[in-house]
Amino acid sequence: MIVFSGLALRATVIGYAYIKRGGLKKRVYASDLVTEGMFGVCRNPLYVGNMLVYAGVFLLHGNPTVVIVGIALFMFIYQCIVYAEEAFLEDKFGDAYRAYCADVPRWMLRFSNFAQATRGMVFNVKRVIAKDYSTVSAALLAVLLIEIYRAAGAANALSLPYISLLGFFMAVVGAATGMVSLLEKRGVFNDPKAIS
Repeated sequence: MIVFSGLALRATVIGYAYIKRGGLKKRVYASDLVTEGMFGVCRNPLYVGNMLVYAGVFLLHGNPTVVIVGIALFMFIYQCIVYAEEAFLEDKFGDAYRAYCADVPRWMLRFSNFAQATRGMVFNVKRVIAKDYSTVSAALLAVLLIEIYRAAGAANALSLPYISLLGFFMAVVGAATGMVSLLEKRGVFNDPKAIS
């Protein structure tokens, strides 16, 4: 359930206002200060979505060491990324960024801001599919692989049919991913109004 909450959050972020933030020539980069959509609810909603996905996968695995080390490692990695991005954004956008930080939390989701942050925006399903199908696919495959691992460890009469069913679902996810990738390359999801 946590994995799907993370994927739903990512879809909401991308559907309303996708940003291209991250690296350019191995340096933090952002061309615009995006404050609308889910970025008006939380300053790092994609990272929160990612952490929910990872946490869900680690919790599903069930090994306490995997859960603790995995979640702690990804929290540390994302905190380091955010510190670097914040320094860049404050330097580039100055008072506008500081005002944004005062209004919008770094990690918590302030849902009371959602209506105002998305006012006048239209949810773009095509953009969600085009930008996030590989993340959805990877998350589903991770969940299915963990279920196969757990079923193989159970070693009872029901394990083999269940593992076969999970293998079938993996094949379906793989085929769907390939189909969406092909459609995306053919421009089916292109939207001239989308923020790239």
